[in-house]
Amino acid sequence: MNNSVQAIHELQSLLRNCRCCPDMIPPVVVGEAVVSPVLSIGQAPGDKEGPAGKPFAWTAGKTLFKWFESIGVDEARYRKQVYMAAVCRCFPGKNPKGGDRVPRRDEIEACAGWLQEEFALMRPELVIPIGKLAIGELMPVDKLTDVIGRQFEQELWGVTTTVIPLPHPSGASTWHRTEPGKTLLDQALQLIADHCAWRSLFA
Repeated sequence: MNNSVQAIHELQSLLRNCRCCPDMIPPVVVGEAVVSPVLSIGQAPGDKEGPAGKPFAWTAGKTLFKWFESIGVDEARYRKQVYMAAVCRCFPGKNPKGGDRVPRRDEIEACAGWLQEEFALMRPELVIPIGKLAIGELMPVDKLTDVIGRQFEQELWGVTTTVIPLPHPSGASTWHRTEPGKTLLDQALQLIADHCAWRSLFA
């Protein structure tokens, strides 16, 4: 095991033991300990991801991996070769009014240090934030139509990288299934497929 992979294993071990947010519901959910030039950032796990032990393990994941299959990469290859991070790593719990609770700012900030550590270890060349919450942690976003279907060169935590946002693949959302969302999603996926970091993994 090389030093970078060992460092990711050690970081994830510390992350799994984190219990600093009393209203978040463990277990901590992490992706595979892979050193990759491509890093994706989800929002927060749902109630099914904890028992499954992996991010995007339920309905939204099925949609997400169909998107990546459309550019030639199946779920198993994606999980094995892309580092899967998130804004928050524990399930926030249910919103009494329906759906999952949106993490509070203090919870997001408590988890931000882990993401910064992952950036420092991997120095990703391509970052894929998935959903408005994740996108908003990297850049200002008012409307998804302003950022989906475009790529941005940014410096994040000392790392110069390309950011290509995706909408959240939630079944409750119609954004990615209606225009202009459908066309913008296709444009974003093509930008990802054409990026040199993606091609280095999935040529």
